[in-house]
Amino acid sequence: MDPHNEQTPTMSRRTILQLLAAGVAGSSLLPRLASASEREDTVRRIDHIGLQLYTVRRAMTADLEGTLAAIAAAGITELEFAGYYNKPADWWRAKMKTLGFTSPSTHVGMPKTDAEWAPHFEMSKAMGQKWVIVPSIGREYRGADGFKKLAERLNSGGELAKKAGLRMGYHNHDFEFAALPEGGTGYDVLLKHADPSLVDFELDLYWAVKAGQDPLAMIAAHPKRFVCCHVKDAGPAPELKMMDVGTGTIDFKTILAAGRKAGLKHWYIEHDNPTDDLASIKASAAVLKKL
Repeated sequence: MDPHNEQTPTMSRRTILQLLAAGVAGSSLLPRLASASEREDTVRRIDHIGLQLYTVRRAMTADLEGTLAAIAAAGITELEFAGYYNKPADWWRAKMKTLGFTSPSTHVGMPKTDAEWAPHFEMSKAMGQKWVIVPSIGREYRGADGFKKLAERLNSGGELAKKAGLRMGYHNHDFEFAALPEGGTGYDVLLKHADPSLVDFELDLYWAVKAGQDPLAMIAAHPKRFVCCHVKDAGPAPELKMMDVGTGTIDFKTILAAGRKAGLKHWYIEHDNPTDDLASIKASAAVLKKL
């Protein structure tokens, strides 16, 4: 057997402690077991934290560069955009390089025609992004027929995104989970009719929970469909008030661990209307660092 290819069994910290209690402390095996456990902890831990910049829109408008520096100081390294504050891509690339940011994705409202995707895709390519995500929809896309129309628009936009070297995505709120008269929900329609080869999903955990959904069950039922998510907490029922991460009821540690195994690649802090933009992201980032 090639010693470089030898596989060490994965053992939990509890197992190691049991071995220690059984008197294996002097065994030469223990350093290898401890190393395996440390690797397991490393895999479980979140190694990067993102932010949907909509959260800090007021702070960005008041002091763009100061807010970006504060975001970096909070330990956030990935940015999801929701507008570019009248700055070109080269300005953003230079600023992100200086502060240690990357930008995997952006939010862009559904245009009236597919021809209008072109400048958005051009900007995303210049920014180094991979996903262009539709953040919400108008009422013309509600109801069973409306959600089918939305899936068709996402597919046709996804075809164009693919040609541009990008991916199309869709971000939910809670209305997609309302029951349809025909049965099922709008989100069911989207998952059924949006082509997985062209369209990915960004799961907003708060809005899903507010709508009575179980994110773990969704991830298990649709592996590889959710490539990124929004993390913001929910207070106790019945209000389910939107809160900073770690101050509510959502088990982010379990959800993110399951999501990562099922294809989740990015998780963005978000709060739709924080009392204090920068205090909110700092508090949420501090919690995520411990997961």
